Amino acid sequence: MRRTQDMLEYAMRALFAAFFALAVLAACSPGEGNNPLPATHIVIDTAKGPAVFMVEMANDDAARKKGLMYRQQLAADAGMLFDFHSEDYRSFWMKNTPLPLDMLFIRADGTISTVAPEAVPYSLEPVSSSEPVRAVLEINGGRAAALGIVPGGKVHAAIFGNGP
Repeated sequence: MRRTQDMLEYAMRALFAAFFALAVLAACSPGEGNNPLPATHIVIDTAKGPAVFMVEMANDDAARKKGLMYRQQLAADAGMLFDFHSEDYRSFWMKNTPLPLDMLFIRADGTISTVAPEAVPYSLEPVSSSEPVRAVLEINGGRAAALGIVPGGKVHAAIFGNGP
């Protein structure tokens, strides 16, 4: 009888340890949609000199679809670079995005085509490129004007073959 109790107690401890290990693994693993995006430094030529940004790279459909939605804050020199891998007309909206953003539409050679300043938070109105572009950079609203980022400026990043 004692041996059966010992075996049962051992089995219960083993089961508890297994559940505990699974709980720890689940807590440490990123949840769905929480996988961090790759990040890189980019440099933008501005009227005030080079501006360095640390940007998250939205390289696939899932990352591009989510973008900066739900973000409550964005560091002054941070942003998200949406790489579409080919040139085409691009259109964005601000659904579920609480931050005002500047959108820089960028040609395949890294030249800024257009700047759409201060996109309105939560707006469903499209913000579109005026020509085919490869990428779009989103930064805090007002940063482009504050730094002197204008069409014709250059964005230096690996995806444009001119990275810093």
